[in-house]
Order: sequence, then structure tokens, then C-alpha cells
Amino acid sequence: MSETIAFKPETLEKVKQIIARYPEGKQKSALIPVLHIAQKEFGGWLDVPVMDYVASVLEITPIEVYEVATFYTMFNMQPVGKYVLEVCVTGPCMLRGSDDIVNYIKEKLGIKAGETTADGLFTLKPAECLGACGYAPMMQLGKFYHENLTKEKVDEILELCRQGQIALD
Repeated sequence: MSETIAFKPETLEKVKQIIARYPEGKQKSALIPVLHIAQKEFGGWLDVPVMDYVASVLEITPIEVYEVATFYTMFNMQPVGKYVLEVCVTGPCMLRGSDDIVNYIKEKLGIKAGETTADGLFTLKPAECLGACGYAPMMQLGKFYHENLTKEKVDEILELCRQGQIALD
């Protein structure tokens, strides 16, 4: 028996408010904020049934949702850990040691890029430019940036995550 996918009533009301911001027939403009809401509500990632549901809510074709969801790295196409460590790996961060930070996290957590720890707590996700070049190397964790990373700062962040003391929203 398959589970019905549907937003909670209060979430659906919020989605309808977002859709109402756009002119009639232009509801596709609400796609990115609605995908963020869907990802948060349905376990931190977007599987095909969730994306199909978003398409039905917005009255667009599923492929229109897939194109956007798979293009932007902020959307997860597979299950992820509670804490997604998005380490910037573009030029400026790389020049300031992001490769060392990524390798340190891999070693420390025993995972490769794109993998999740066995306890489901951490996912390591290399990211393209996050726009904080002056504070490299850096990573995004939830909505927050952690900048001027060192191995010691990474250790502190990981420990705070394990203690549930890192905010994501």
C-alpha cells in the first residue's frame, strides 16, 4: 500500500499564499519556494513522487519540476543526513584550502563526497560558489555559513552538531 503524499493543511495554506503572489497562469514562478517547502516537509530530499505532487499542486508538468530540482544543488535527489555539510570547492575556496577541509571531513567521518554517515547524521556535499569568497574556505550548513574553516573549526562544528546545538533554520 503506497502512502499518499500531501502537504499538511497549514503547509498547503502557505503554498497557496506563495502561488497567489504570481499572476494567473504564472504559478510555475512559485516552483523554487514550493520545492524548498516540499524538501523540508518530506524528509529533506525530493523523490519522484514528491516532485510529481509539487507538479500537481502547481498545475505544471512533472518534467518542469524535474528540470529545476535537478539543476539546483540546494535540492537533494537522494536521502541526506540531518546535517548537510556543503563545502565550497570553487577557485577562491580551493586556493585557501577547501580541498584540505573536504579531505579532512571525509577522513573524520569515514565517507566520500555525496555520502551520508551510517548514523544518518552527516552528508558531505561539495558545492559550487556560495558567494563568500572573502571568507574562504567555507561551508554552508542549513541556512548558515561557517567561514575561515580550519580543521579545529570543523571539529567544533561536528561536535556541536552531534550535541544538537547547531541551528539549521
